[in-house]
Amino acid sequence: MDEVYRLELRNVSKSFGEVNSLRDISFHLGQNEVVGLVGDNGAGKSTLIKIITGYHQPSEGEMYFDGVKVDDLSVPKARELGVETVYQERALAELQTLWRNIFMGREIRTRFGLLDVKKMKQETFRLMNESMGFTSTAVTPDSPIRRFSGGEKQGVAIVRALYFDADIIILDEPTMGLSLHETRKLLEFVRSIKRAGKSAIFIDHNILHVHSVVDRVVVLDRGRVAGEFRTGDISLDELMEKMYRVAETGSLD
Repeated sequence: MDEVYRLELRNVSKSFGEVNSLRDISFHLGQNEVVGLVGDNGAGKSTLIKIITGYHQPSEGEMYFDGVKVDDLSVPKARELGVETVYQERALAELQTLWRNIFMGREIRTRFGLLDVKKMKQETFRLMNESMGFTSTAVTPDSPIRRFSGGEKQGVAIVRALYFDADIIILDEPTMGLSLHETRKLLEFVRSIKRAGKSAIFIDHNILHVHSVVDRVVVLDRGRVAGEFRTGDISLDELMEKMYRVAETGSLD
């Protein structure tokens, strides 16, 4: 029996005028799987993610979510299907508190339609202890986000996505600008996505980070899929060697 993927793209291409950004891309993301998407600048990673999140429509090809074909995907429709993106900019309101950032745009309300601030702070406190690893009394639901480290901010964004039942979390260069300590914490948050039974696409220029947390790596080069490897079957050094070969020749042969 064929596996039903959480997400599948079949022969997807995208052109902007005479520029072919993606050519005949076939890509899939399994249930409870983390896939690394790697490649040099201009490989097509950003365009592919914008198609998955509904910002762009493919020029050709088909998309399936849980085996169901989806046409004319939009950003709101992608969110309804469980797609959330954590960008490198983190997209958090620096001057707002932790609880406001968690529930921004998706506030809990009372049966009278008023904001249920008490409930949102209670849920934020629970998430702090169960998911974010914030055990210090110096951090509370009322703590401003600007006081958090880069890794903690990324963690907040990931936990927020998981809280709102995202099934596919896209991580766009999440380790950029982070210290070694923050990066280690961020990678543990990535592992928590899989433990929660969700799926993720992890985009990062640092192959070491990718190899350490993903189940499979997909290499893009000049708008095409140049290779695909299970991390259990390939060492970090072997993967880096293949990446160098793709960058130099455009092929793994």
